[in-house]
Amino acid sequence: MSTLPTEQHWEENVILADADWMDRFVFELTVNFERMLERALPKAQLAQWMDYLALDGGLRPGNNKVQVLLIHSAGKKTLKNCIPSSLTDDLDGKAFSDNLGEFLFSAFPVETELVDKGQFFAESLKTLAEAPSVKRLLVVPDVERYGQELKDTLRKAQDKNITLFATEPVANYHCKQEILTYSAMATLGIRGEELPR
Repeated sequence: MSTLPTEQHWEENVILADADWMDRFVFELTVNFERMLERALPKAQLAQWMDYLALDGGLRPGNNKVQVLLIHSAGKKTLKNCIPSSLTDDLDGKAFSDNLGEFLFSAFPVETELVDKGQFFAESLKTLAEAPSVKRLLVVPDVERYGQELKDTLRKAQDKNITLFATEPVANYHCKQEILTYSAMATLGIRGEELPR
């Protein structure tokens, strides 16, 4: 499989995330902030983080359905820095509900010996951008590694409400952007008043 299944029904709201990269990002953030704050940080609560991403992407409380698509390398079965952690047992096919609506998780392993993960992510983004049912698309890629591959699809998808999450603003992506660090910090329980001025 080199992309998401094209015949599948997609909900109006979709979060497409590189789970490997998010897990690594949480680890790096935790190491840096534990040193700065001189205290231990908990693992990232994935459900809470998805809530923050959805809010940053413009979703508001209501009877929404949000599909969370986690792209990961086939060899990675566990998120070491997030809870729940097992991509196959705890997340794939599971859901949670809160005041924003229902979040439905699917995990998509990529056989990196057969297809490049960046290419898989880019093709998956194209599939979702072209799906008539998808109205709001929140994208959490490894911008540094394969972000260039996403630009053409984002430029062509001007009729979609797309938000790109990155660690810093990036130029020429033709969509709204949010800084991923803020939602990750909130998920880790880092308070603004703790940070040095």
